[in-house]
Amino acid sequence: MGLLSVMRFFALPLLVHLVALLVAGANVPTIVNLRIEGANHTIYEAPIITRGHNVTTQSAGNIHCDGTNHNENPTPGPTCTSALADAARLAGFTFDGTPFGEFDDIFIDRIGDTANTDTEFWGILLNFFFTPVGGCQQEVKAFDHVLWAFNAFSVAHFLKLDGPQLLHRGEHATFTVVDGLNNTNVPVAGASLGVGGLTDAAGRVTLAFETRGLHSLKATRADSLRSNRLDVLVV
Repeated sequence: MGLLSVMRFFALPLLVHLVALLVAGANVPTIVNLRIEGANHTIYEAPIITRGHNVTTQSAGNIHCDGTNHNENPTPGPTCTSALADAARLAGFTFDGTPFGEFDDIFIDRIGDTANTDTEFWGILLNFFFTPVGGCQQEVKAFDHVLWAFNAFSVAHFLKLDGPQLLHRGEHATFTVVDGLNNTNVPVAGASLGVGGLTDAAGRVTLAFETRGLHSLKATRADSLRSNRLDVLVV
């Protein structure tokens, strides 16, 4: 049997095994899309590889954070808070949280420079739905979208931006802003992309770029959570 045949012989069973682990929810390194929106800026927005593990904060100490907290899941796996902790270590920001003893979890008080106030708190959304449990109880799957949002319970909209990512210089293109909460995708008027114009009643705005290169857009509105980043390459 040649080397190529040997590689093929072992590669397929290994791939099947890895897929089976992911489907079964095993605690293996998993890629998720993580976004952390602070009070005044985006703290983190990128894919992150995470698995369930212990998480340490100054106020809570060392707490297991693998989805088995409060017996929420039968087997350990990656969680919303393990993703937060891994991003903090990778990107060099800090966070803190107090013990949430009743649910064997951590109540997040601060991420980066944004801390809870008497009326504003951090919240977690998974694929644009509020999680029904805490961040160490909520397990995540490959390529899920995890959003840690400050003042999450008071904003009018969770903005979601979509549009073309490759344009020619001077070419006009339409971008759309909707409310992503619960995947309702209701158009949001009056949102700004920071490069001129506001979205109309259909959530649309038409833009053209005169400078070649990579342009990063985010939709904002005073009463809403800023959107995902959309990178547009202008050639």
